[in-house]
Amino acid sequence: MNNKIIITTNYEGMRLDKALSDILTDLSRSYISKLIGDGKVLLNGEVTKASTKLKIGDVISYEIPPLEELKIEKENIPLDLIYEDDDIAIVNKAQGMVVHPAIGHHKGTLVNALLGSIDNLSGINGIIRPGIVHRLDKDTSGLLVVCKNDKAHAFVAAQLKDHTMGREYCALVKGLIQEDDGKIDMPIGRSKQNRQKMAVDAKNGKPAITLFHVEKRFCDYTLISCKLITGRTHQIRVHLSHIGHPVVGDKLYGSKKNQLYDEGQLLHAYRIGLIHPSSKKKMTFTSPLPIYFQNIIDTLN
Repeated sequence: MNNKIIITTNYEGMRLDKALSDILTDLSRSYISKLIGDGKVLLNGEVTKASTKLKIGDVISYEIPPLEELKIEKENIPLDLIYEDDDIAIVNKAQGMVVHPAIGHHKGTLVNALLGSIDNLSGINGIIRPGIVHRLDKDTSGLLVVCKNDKAHAFVAAQLKDHTMGREYCALVKGLIQEDDGKIDMPIGRSKQNRQKMAVDAKNGKPAITLFHVEKRFCDYTLISCKLITGRTHQIRVHLSHIGHPVVGDKLYGSKKNQLYDEGQLLHAYRIGLIHPSSKKKMTFTSPLPIYFQNIIDTLN
């Protein structure tokens, strides 16, 4: 194993998998955990667990095996590709589409569709997430960056990590938000009551910041735009629910009945901005509200 890392004070006391995910920014934490489990990561020359706490001077050696042959099925699923070049593609994901295969979702995902439409995809995130740098929830629509080679993937992933990629969303929320602009700065962690949910957790949660701006107020609803400063799982949905304004249609964090819209949360990633991996130019892409979302707004008007 030729790759070696010597632990400094910055990572003292940190879990092995967490430290590696912070150091190897182009690899997902789940992929790193798999490498550790497969014996591809050694701590001071010995196989260890992902949860092992690090000490100053510890030596981590690791090996990243060649990408396995893709076994995820290619599918001829129509995609709304709004931009594509040799490095990246920008996809406008439909509501209801899962991003990558998982238990219970082996077909019909964005990855299945990408494999059927794009010849080359980055392999950094493993065989079930080719090209995927970041995700949207199944019932959140809108823009995603897909990377077509590992160099582009690492470059874009670094922008996500240092929060320089701009990601903005539109959301219709329950109730009237009084202030025109706001900042929700509340740590998010896994819910202790329901492991399928995230929750605001001041003690154990990770930092999470969402900025919002009121676009329009209706009788008992508010249309807002949101900007992610961090990118925690379900961040916008958790934050808005916590302040008493759950996203309309969100059955996980809002009401399960008497919804204005019942087919999923009215949350749309409408703008994304990034530095291009090769040209190093700033690029910005936008997507209008889906028809079903716009119809709700028209009805409220």
